[in-house]
Amino acid sequence: MTREVFVIGVSMTPFGRFPESSAKQLAELAVAASLEDAGISRADIEGVYYGNAMQGHMDGQHCIRGQVALRGNGFSRVPIINVENACASGATAFAEAVKFLRAGDAEIALAIGVEKLFSDDRARTFSAFDSAWDVSTVDANISRLSSLGEGTVVPPGTVSPKPYSRFMDVYAAFARFNMREFGLTSRHLAVIASKSHSNSVHNERAQFRQAYTIEEVLAAPPIVYPLTLPMCSPISDGAAAAIICTREGLRRLGISSDRAVRVLASVVGSGTDRTPDEYATKHIARVVSQRAYERAGIGPDDIDVAEVHDATAVGEAIVTEGLGFAAPGEGGAIAEAGVTSLGGRLPVNPSGGLISKGHPVGATGLGQIFELTSQLRGECGPRQVDGARFALAENGGGLWGYEEAACAITILEKPERQSVSISTRIR
Repeated sequence: MTREVFVIGVSMTPFGRFPESSAKQLAELAVAASLEDAGISRADIEGVYYGNAMQGHMDGQHCIRGQVALRGNGFSRVPIINVENACASGATAFAEAVKFLRAGDAEIALAIGVEKLFSDDRARTFSAFDSAWDVSTVDANISRLSSLGEGTVVPPGTVSPKPYSRFMDVYAAFARFNMREFGLTSRHLAVIASKSHSNSVHNERAQFRQAYTIEEVLAAPPIVYPLTLPMCSPISDGAAAAIICTREGLRRLGISSDRAVRVLASVVGSGTDRTPDEYATKHIARVVSQRAYERAGIGPDDIDVAEVHDATAVGEAIVTEGLGFAAPGEGGAIAEAGVTSLGGRLPVNPSGGLISKGHPVGATGLGQIFELTSQLRGECGPRQVDGARFALAENGGGLWGYEEAACAITILEKPERQSVSISTRIR
């Protein structure tokens, strides 16, 4: 029988620009807050999974990033495992921690994601993303992506003269493919962006908390057609963490289950060498989510709230289709119909998503876990999704072929509303 695993503590620092804070300091803030949320101490943690993607590039710290960040903060002897998986690093760290517990090697583990991306050297920051595809085939990568947008007209003056991440070109190519093949429109993307920015107004940890109308999104400065600035995620610093525990661990720690969110599935996968024509059937989000739904014993119609990887607004449109929330080509349409808004049938990115909340790469996936755990506990205030029982997080990263190189899907269930029969713990 598969061991039950629960999220018992979560934390997320504010995401944003913190030039005075180091990766170590951000990690310590997230660790301390997650321990406080769980009501346990560092001594209770039996294993740590540290998600980070860019620290080696930004400051030259390779090999032992997690040990450097955490050993001075009270963690010793326990395994500290470094996890790098592009933008999916945080969710992958979580998935590995879940496996660690389900294998029977421990009862309590910490998954943490940290990223420090802001730098006075802007070129260095943007170049951090340049290795998230095969660097031996850059010309072929660009040619392949350019072909996705063939047949769409790029209006003059719709490319930013300022530096931007190469991955904005990637998402723009995805968008133009969907515009040509399925009728996605710039307005659909503006609807998604406006929705998420409106949600972020109520998220005190979000990097940006300004609401935009659809018209304001469309009129904003361009990044690369059809993407405008409010449709794109910013450069961010931040950290997030989750403490997970088995049923046996709950009993040993003396923790009530009324705030323990059950992990139904935590699945990581990579895509196939598919063709663009296989978008509807073999997209990585579809392939990995089908495995996650099977493992969880539920389907897309059961999900009540979702956090998805919207590095740009088109990311949300594509992923909602891949996850089975909309038919191929209808990701923009369901947003325009209000399905994915707060109060709609399936709110998506109530946190504000990456485009508003921020995207500190290695921390992003665990930021999603923080949001959904808080939602299932009923702790999100004005952005609370009423009556949510099942929640899904999708965290993608890198590029391979015509899609993300990695994808992590996590499915969570709301806490049980009774206490485990245990004695009071003495600490």
